[in-house]
Amino acid sequence: MNAPEIVPDTQHRGIIASLPQLPRDLAQLARFDRPIGWWLLFWPCLWGLWLSGQGLQWQLALWFLLGSIAMRGAGCVYNDIVDADLDKQVERTALRPVASGRVSKKLAWGWLITLCLIGLLVLLQLRPTAQLVALGSLALVAAYPFMKRITWWPQAWLGMVFTWGALVGWLAFRDDRLEVMAALYAGAVLWVIGFDTIYALQDKEDDALVGIRSSALRLGGKVKQGVALFYTGAVALWALAVWMLRPDWVALLALLPMALHLLWQVSTLDPDDGDNALDRFRSNRFAGFLMAMACLVVGNA
Repeated sequence: MNAPEIVPDTQHRGIIASLPQLPRDLAQLARFDRPIGWWLLFWPCLWGLWLSGQGLQWQLALWFLLGSIAMRGAGCVYNDIVDADLDKQVERTALRPVASGRVSKKLAWGWLITLCLIGLLVLLQLRPTAQLVALGSLALVAAYPFMKRITWWPQAWLGMVFTWGALVGWLAFRDDRLEVMAALYAGAVLWVIGFDTIYALQDKEDDALVGIRSSALRLGGKVKQGVALFYTGAVALWALAVWMLRPDWVALLALLPMALHLLWQVSTLDPDDGDNALDRFRSNRFAGFLMAMACLVVGNA
């Protein structure tokens, strides 16, 4: 069958659309055309690494970036294999390679293994403690596609998965001050719940029809208030992490740019406009950068 040029919310139409059919489908399957996902996976790794006070550590940071690209891709492939039947019933996901039948599940599993091998290469760059913690995320990743079937808050599970890198980044060099690491991680989880609730606004109608649960549906007409609450909790927990590490009111100012950006997201969010929601969701790539700068300043001052 002839596939459409690209999925509706891609960010790299020219690059991916120019590939031959099979490589294009595999790239779409791993969401290489939507880099926002691996940026959102990568930033928490950098937060933990830079807040730990070990300097820039550019070599390890680049390994984390490679790992984020590969493992985000692997997670998407796994999700599409599990969700193929559901994806067929949702307008935004019906054209995905596995759901549409352009890529067989056998080939998808092979692609998944290839991406995991790249992730293994990155894992070998870490010290044993960080390796064990990184492997601990696999159970969460495996369970995630099923959460939307059993809970109204799959975004909370995604939050635990997507921010696991904050733990790995911190433990890459140190085993102490775990309370700082825990506060950083907990705040990151709330951040993900907030932005993924915004993302889920695009699928409210289809999700309701096919029985997929989400925080956007659960919050109903109070989505903006809910996202504001999650973001406020995230900033409060990050402030706690900063204060425990460096009890100085000036250090807290490093969080101000991130806090203001999240305030902008909430104040300009239109829950009934899919394009508005997608734009606010994607802006979290910049939000992650702002938080990374805060961690670098506070951790290495």
